[in-house]
Amino acid sequence: MGELRIKRAYDDANTADGYRVLVDRMWPRGVSKERAALDEHLKDIAPSPDLRTWWNHDPDRIDEFTKRYRAELDNNPAVEDLRSRVRGHKTVTLIYGAKDPDVNHARILRDYLREAGASGEESP
Repeated sequence: MGELRIKRAYDDANTADGYRVLVDRMWPRGVSKERAALDEHLKDIAPSPDLRTWWNHDPDRIDEFTKRYRAELDNNPAVEDLRSRVRGHKTVTLIYGAKDPDVNHARILRDYLREAGASGEESP
């Protein structure tokens, strides 16, 4: 995997995004398939419904959420599925629907994948 980025589903797609993978369990509200311009939608890489409900995007819970989500990723076969699907792409952009660009599971997933051997710079 080459450069690994993250981007909101509500931001315009462009060719610099490379291979676009939606990493949310649920489809982003109000975004058409055409506008999303996705190559993949990997629901199973997202946090479990129970974990997502517990977190509720509460910034005060981000540290504990990160710990729990990373534990899920350690045991999630979807991680290897994602790696195999994006292997060989120069740029991969993980697409998410959360409002906060700094507090979301896609950022945690990106960092997790980088630590596991992916490289790249943070998206602008």
